[in-house]
Amino acid sequence: MVTTGLGSSLAYLLSRAERSVNRGLAAALTAEDVSVEQWRILRALADDCGHSMGDLAETVLMPHPTLTKAIDRLIDRAFVYRGHDPADRRRVAVFLADRGAELLARVEGAIAEHHREIEAAYGTERTEQLMGELERLVKALNEGPAERPPTERLAGPPGRLAERFAERDGTAVPALRS
Repeated sequence: MVTTGLGSSLAYLLSRAERSVNRGLAAALTAEDVSVEQWRILRALADDCGHSMGDLAETVLMPHPTLTKAIDRLIDRAFVYRGHDPADRRRVAVFLADRGAELLARVEGAIAEHHREIEAAYGTERTEQLMGELERLVKALNEGPAERPPTERLAGPPGRLAERFAERDGTAVPALRS
């Protein structure tokens, strides 16, 4: 069966899934008064390497101005701090403070429980497969078209979306070049 309307948009379905997952994640973080975005920042900094604002913005999927405000709030709560980049003392990096590490340890159980709830609803194996597929999708989209084998490139001019899909096994799939 072919889905039409918004349900046929990969971007829409991914956004819907993200919203559903983040709703449960936000509930798990409420007790510590930490947002999902702040949690992502803290988790990214948990590697104890220190990160530049540019690298951190890319890692946590936030625009620079939004990240700066979030970092400032985390600094106010003594969860993170700014310091010199160990690799280049001219640069500033953001580091996880001890209080931030303690916070992560406190919420880890709630985060793990949230993940178990997803697995209970969707299935452990399917959840693992979905995570693997999403990783592969991100990797494929981040590679340039020239880096992908020709059979994985979409056929047709970019403006002709309707003509770029072929019907196969009752499911709409991208038409492939030979």
